[in-house]
Amino acid sequence: MFTRILIANRGEIACRVIRTCRRLGIETVAVFSQADATAQHVRRADVAYPIGGPRPQESYLRGDAILEVAKQSGAQAIHPGYGFLSENPDFAEACGKAGIVFIGPSAQSMRRMGSKAGAKELMAAHGVPVVPGYTGEDQDPTLLSREAQRIGFPLMIKAAYGGGGKGMRIVRKADEFAANLESCRRESKNAFGRDRVLLERYIEAPRHIEFQIFGDSHGNIVHLNERECSAQRRYQKVLEETPSPFLTPELRAKMGEAAVAAGRALGYANAGTVEFIVAPSGEFFFMEINTRLQVEHPVTEMTLHLDLVELQLRVAAGEALPASLIRNKSVPQDGHAIEVRLYAEDPQAGFLPGSGKLQRLRLPPQDAHVRIDGGVVEGDSVTIFYDPMIAKMIVWDRTRAAALLRLREALAQCEVDGPKSNIAFLERLVRHPAIVEGRIDTGYLDRRLDELLPLAGPADPTWVFAAATVALLDEEAHRRQAARADADPHSPWHAADAFRLGHPGKRIVCLEHRGERVEIQAFGADGNYALALGEAKCQTTNAKLHDGFLGAQFDAIARRFRADVDASRIILHDGERRTRFERARAFAFIASSRKADDHVVAPMPGRIVLLKIKPGDTVSEGQELLVMEAMKMELSLKAPHDATVESVNAKSGEFVEADTVLVRFGA
Repeated sequence: MFTRILIANRGEIACRVIRTCRRLGIETVAVFSQADATAQHVRRADVAYPIGGPRPQESYLRGDAILEVAKQSGAQAIHPGYGFLSENPDFAEACGKAGIVFIGPSAQSMRRMGSKAGAKELMAAHGVPVVPGYTGEDQDPTLLSREAQRIGFPLMIKAAYGGGGKGMRIVRKADEFAANLESCRRESKNAFGRDRVLLERYIEAPRHIEFQIFGDSHGNIVHLNERECSAQRRYQKVLEETPSPFLTPELRAKMGEAAVAAGRALGYANAGTVEFIVAPSGEFFFMEINTRLQVEHPVTEMTLHLDLVELQLRVAAGEALPASLIRNKSVPQDGHAIEVRLYAEDPQAGFLPGSGKLQRLRLPPQDAHVRIDGGVVEGDSVTIFYDPMIAKMIVWDRTRAAALLRLREALAQCEVDGPKSNIAFLERLVRHPAIVEGRIDTGYLDRRLDELLPLAGPADPTWVFAAATVALLDEEAHRRQAARADADPHSPWHAADAFRLGHPGKRIVCLEHRGERVEIQAFGADGNYALALGEAKCQTTNAKLHDGFLGAQFDAIARRFRADVDASRIILHDGERRTRFERARAFAFIASSRKADDHVVAPMPGRIVLLKIKPGDTVSEGQELLVMEAMKMELSLKAPHDATVESVNAKSGEFVEADTVLVRFGA
């Protein structure tokens, strides 16, 4: 076994690999960019080396710099994690030439699988079912358009060298093909360095089911059961689970055999994932093989009681797979596991990725039922240069229903302050009938996303009264604390009895909900209040705030809320959903909120990829003006109304900060 390895990655997966290495007594070497100098993977590794600037091209994609660190540090092997160089055959080959073991499949296997087109051709030759399409090297747009007509619509354009949902477009009409092809190729070029695409028939309402395979250098290959990843938004996985609620034992066996056959066609060694698209009829087709560890590997680990990173290390060191795996060809599953990904993003703004300091980060404690894989802690920052994942939350229980209950409770304990997060979206998702009943398909969230987003409009008065009660109890608690610390504890200025000169104990509680100011009149003290919000009134009695929970009777009906309160906000959770209120000052000046529509600003820091307008152009509402690249995705900025372009304050390739005015319109 190795005694020292280098981890050519960052964030959550780097921390994950470090955890296994520490358990096995293997020293770890980390690498980091300028943006990651204080990151958790740097702090947790035994030693860490800087390798360049903040952008991936300047650091984590620099194979030469990483190999130099490996030699300098005495690392015997390199674990690539996922993303970055994990599926780069040139890097794997360079590792071998440098006498350093690449912890993954061979460069030859990756080259055969690195091209989705080549992979499909290879699988078809070995009897693995593939989706009809075009995988040729001729990328002339006219030829691709003819092939699209032959395949028929709807069809999928996919980056031949890619993954993670990047470089993929669904085209439903012939006249939409050219624009989608251009966008797909551009995104592929930016993300993967190559713009070759393939075309394939688009299967309506499919399931996405993948099989974990593992091979060793002794000719053994097994599958470690399936993971269902059908809950997706724009091809990005949102929820993953095992076992799949869709598969029958017969279909599972058939797909498992096909996955092993796919691995044998490659002479595959180390961890890989064979991904299938499954029609509602149960007919399945090969999509691709990811020649690396998957983000969702923890659900497999929790149901099989295996450490896949340890298996990767042992196989890379020349060991054979455990005899029990080889003998059984697969492993019986124990219970059910589900994973969700907690991101810094704003679901109500089109899932726009966020960045900034995590001023508060509360995640549930880990135990036999809940596992947290993260790469940041409270006080760290989510940077604009990489994926905005905060953590992965994985739950396990004996049955799927029990696991869903575990997940709901775990999510209820999460709090993120700083960048916006997708927690509330995930909470609604895990209660949605399509998830609960196990009938979601890969396009469901894109078709019916409104079902997963909070309803617009004012807050429910019951929640407003509950938030006001929390604010009153919190204020009284602080007054009592100040009285205990004061030299004169009997001073009337510290009294928490709501006494006021000039009126009978009236207080005004000011809150904000989704940008709207809410003022509640309150009379009373010590957990007993008469509250009024316009015409709505509520008598609150026996209210107590203790251990993070509010218990009170609202008009004689007892309610219990999880309550997280500080000087700036109040977050309530009733066990099913959460609502956030900002604390505002009474009598504060309220600025005008006139919408500025005479310009377009950068919604976040990023790089200008493409300008489609120039000064003097006339544009119409909804017309694309420019394309930005940020957080590993393209953002299309469009005209808010019909207008004439007065000025363009950006250049292609230029990096801009958030809120930079990019386009200004004339009168």
